[in-house]
Amino acid sequence: MTPPTPTGLGRVGIWTFAYDAQPAGRVRESAAELEELGYGAIWYGEAFGRDTFGQAWLLLSATRRIPVASGIANIAFREPLATANAERTLGEAFPGRYVLGLGGHRVDDTVHEVDGYPVPARGRALSTMRAYLRAMDAAPAHGPVPAPAPRRLLAALGPKMLGLAAATAWGAHTYFVPPEHTGQAREIMGPDAFLGVEQAVVLDTDLVRARETARAHVAAYVAAAPHQQANVRRLGFGDADLAGGPSRRLVDAIVAYGDAETVRRRVRHHFDAGADHVCLQVLTPDPTALPQREWRELASALAPL
Repeated sequence: MTPPTPTGLGRVGIWTFAYDAQPAGRVRESAAELEELGYGAIWYGEAFGRDTFGQAWLLLSATRRIPVASGIANIAFREPLATANAERTLGEAFPGRYVLGLGGHRVDDTVHEVDGYPVPARGRALSTMRAYLRAMDAAPAHGPVPAPAPRRLLAALGPKMLGLAAATAWGAHTYFVPPEHTGQAREIMGPDAFLGVEQAVVLDTDLVRARETARAHVAAYVAAAPHQQANVRRLGFGDADLAGGPSRRLVDAIVAYGDAETVRRRVRHHFDAGADHVCLQVLTPDPTALPQREWRELASALAPL
């Protein structure tokens, strides 16, 4: 698609949750194809599917060159020592190809449940992340230490976390954001920090059907993710956009839907606003299915970028 950029991740990557539902052999085949299609990186989330570091090893071992990035590894799921050791292991085994994105902190004192499983809070977002990074850096090493160390990104939306990402990590990974947020993030972080932006897309020329898929995606996040709701409010969306389901204005801001040219324009808007890299999350009516047709079509359409 494009030659490597100074960041090493290329300009356009793929972001997916769909690998969690696939057997390991299918994941290997798909990752190898994404590499051959020319994508700059493979990103994946972490919820209650595969462990983030096991997923990274699976993807990295199935490919030869393409970087793999956690988007994000959830710090609520493991102690800093475990994260530091896993980061070192992947960095030593796959030099220069693993990027550790960190996030998933809870910002209150309650216990959250996911499918009935309790996930305890870790505290306020900024102080929790700062302390977690310090603890990772202080974790003793009793094995090979990669040099240079794997690059780290922070999941960041608000100004304070974006500032922390620029000051203490390689940069930020933003999610569920329009190009307007990308411009604000670049201004806050300055010109040197890496900014990798997730962009949800629906590749379907039946706009009624595409919009419904997009609406379901947006509705799920604004209902279940208070930090995402707070971020869209900072961007000027109000009760009229959130109450009773997301407004079309909000859906259109978050998801690019339609043909490949529509997606290409949205990616270009993020680049113009200051993104270094855009990773595309292709949405389909079945979130567990691999959108292989869409990945192939977008690889050709986005090659000029």
